[in-house]
Amino acid sequence: MIMTPSTRSPLKAVFVAVALCVCAAPGGSALALPLDKIKLPPGFHISVFAENVPNARAMALGRDGTLFVGPRENGRVYGVRVENNRATKVFTIASGLNMPSGVAFRDSALYVAEVNRILRFDDIEAKLANPPRAVVVGDKFPSERHHGWKFIAFGPDGWLYVPVGAPCNVCEPDANHGNITRMKPDGSSVEVYARGVRNSVGFDWDPTTKALWFTDNGRDMLGDGIPSCELNYAPKPDMHFGFPYCHQGDMPDPEFGARRQCSEFTPPAAKLGPLVAPLGMRF
Repeated sequence: MIMTPSTRSPLKAVFVAVALCVCAAPGGSALALPLDKIKLPPGFHISVFAENVPNARAMALGRDGTLFVGPRENGRVYGVRVENNRATKVFTIASGLNMPSGVAFRDSALYVAEVNRILRFDDIEAKLANPPRAVVVGDKFPSERHHGWKFIAFGPDGWLYVPVGAPCNVCEPDANHGNITRMKPDGSSVEVYARGVRNSVGFDWDPTTKALWFTDNGRDMLGDGIPSCELNYAPKPDMHFGFPYCHQGDMPDPEFGARRQCSEFTPPAAKLGPLVAPLGMRF
């Protein structure tokens, strides 16, 4: 993962991440990747950390340093044992899941997001070789696979944040799509935190203000130059960020833009560029 600082004030402390899947294809070797061809900012270094973890999409660190990895394509979730900052063994935590890309860790438990439900694996780091049966935390999420994979994370309020992407390139979604939800760790009190979000696959909280920042992938099929993907700032619940009526804060959608005005919505804190598909951000 390469992280580059934004130059737009007031975002000097925000880093937008470009994810590089330094993973082996099934049956292949990560060592064959042309790492010497990847351009890095001064002071950065890239190398293979773990092999045999195909399709890696999201990661979370356990309390004892285990790296948990959620792929999008092969239905498995992995736990990578780390010793002296090196990967020493890869465990399969679960298999046969529905695009389980989202992983988060809290109170000795691993949380995994499938398309339509959230699972919890208790005391997981003590049971890597013999993982426990999954506990279903919530199973009321939509089942559409288009933008159905999820990035999840626990906020400073102790709630688990779970985005639900729009089930389309562009459409007028129902109340259950195109948002970022949150729930208590036991799956109760599910509520929408942010609305008008096409597909967020990365967010983090300002360590000082505790406010939420998130990336959002812009719509396709309008050419190579528009609209821009977004970095958004959501310091309070119930803010609306424009999808599908307004893109990048100032561009009405050709089909849906006549129904609402861009001035009704919160513009992005930064335009990240068209079709860049930002996959995350960190402070």
